[in-house]
Amino acid sequence: MKTIRNYIDGTWVAATTNETVDVVNPATGEVLVCTLLSTTADVDAAARAAAAALPAWRQTPAQDRIQYLFKLKSLMESNLDEIGRTITMECGKTLEEAKGEMRRAIENVEVACGIPMMMKGEIAEDIAPGVDEILLRQPVGVCATIAPFNFPGMIPFWYLPYVLACGNTYVLKPSEKTPMTMQLIFTLIEQLDLPNGVINLVNGAKEAADGILDHPQIRAITFVGATETARYIYRRAAENGKRVQAQGGAKNPIIILPDADMDMAVKITADSAFGCAGQRCLATSLAITIGGARTSFVEGICEAASNRRVGYGLEEGVQMGAVINPASKERIERLISLGATEGASLPVDGRRSVIQGYENGSFVRPTILLDIPLGGEIARTEIFGPVLGVAHVDSLDEAIAMINLGAYGNQASLFTSSGSAARKFRYEVQAGNIGINIGVAAPMAYFPFSGWKDSFFGDLHGQGSDAVDFFTQKKVVVERWPKAWTRTF
Repeated sequence: MKTIRNYIDGTWVAATTNETVDVVNPATGEVLVCTLLSTTADVDAAARAAAAALPAWRQTPAQDRIQYLFKLKSLMESNLDEIGRTITMECGKTLEEAKGEMRRAIENVEVACGIPMMMKGEIAEDIAPGVDEILLRQPVGVCATIAPFNFPGMIPFWYLPYVLACGNTYVLKPSEKTPMTMQLIFTLIEQLDLPNGVINLVNGAKEAADGILDHPQIRAITFVGATETARYIYRRAAENGKRVQAQGGAKNPIIILPDADMDMAVKITADSAFGCAGQRCLATSLAITIGGARTSFVEGICEAASNRRVGYGLEEGVQMGAVINPASKERIERLISLGATEGASLPVDGRRSVIQGYENGSFVRPTILLDIPLGGEIARTEIFGPVLGVAHVDSLDEAIAMINLGAYGNQASLFTSSGSAARKFRYEVQAGNIGINIGVAAPMAYFPFSGWKDSFFGDLHGQGSDAVDFFTQKKVVVERWPKAWTRTF
């Protein structure tokens, strides 16, 4: 069986451990590869290689650094199908979703190619007679990412292109559940002929992550995952004096007003709630109907959930794949049962799903929990599966107040034909990503991914200008050159 390897200082190497974890195809139950769980010694080797490569890489002109990214963009585009198939095999989502994920990754490479413009500083002449003041942006140093399983291709690219373009060096730790995608992408990176040590790959689990958080030569850390883990990452890295951005969990409510285009609202909500089997940080998991929207929306969303074709994501026509593993399936089904215990009805129940030909797969069909109590656990818990809770309130004010009482603030969306209602919603709702007639308000690469409250720990977010600010540090120079010191030539 193939073993997942590390990429350190320009060389593929095995981890210094015998401890492994199997990487299992969520749809078939087949063991695909095994991952050696790297130790802190492996992290140290990667960090030291990155630190050694930093001085020369920093001195490389920005317009030269981005030439590597232009080439990487071309390689990613020409290998899009293979990358997509790899994501589907190890992550469970459909091939269309996997390829869409990589298109978002490529968008970030494109934006980072503009770094010669985005990284420019500022100057003010004559702040005092003969004195000028200059602001420079310089690299932070060695940066690292601890990546999640659900977007093994896209999320590292919220960071990787900006790290390199800004003149930093990099250590990436993929999820031990989905390491194959980065194995493939690093074979493409190897073709770039980057200087050794500029970019490094370390596979592993908690020991490797803690090694990154504690390593003295790693200066900035990015993370995406559950809130509990994000809080731990943020605290431990900050205690070690590092810059941190840690994206946490979400609930992502949507509000449906009676004046909404109901067919559109139903379709978009279904795609948001059940796309990627609900395993994304912007997946809708709570729908709140207002007034007369209840009957038509509930009828439509139940039909959409019942008719969604579930199966192996590589098969044509499949609309939703498996969840990541049996433990996740068990957790999702337990939370569905809890919702029923709390008083919700189950007009569409996806528990105990078995897909013919894939009986060993971890499948949960789309599920609707109707009339969930807004004070219950299901209304506030991130399920991270294809489960949509539906509740009803009497007014937009009541819905907004309920959203703002929640612990999370990643995304909230409104479906309406009223510009006044839309403005009120975007003005008052306490969430960083707002959708108006949009089910997945995922920012383009030139905007930051702006989670709030328990959905994010840090100050600067991923992507766009926030990424440039995060991966550079500002130096202010105040200088005077008296005329008496000027030579006459």
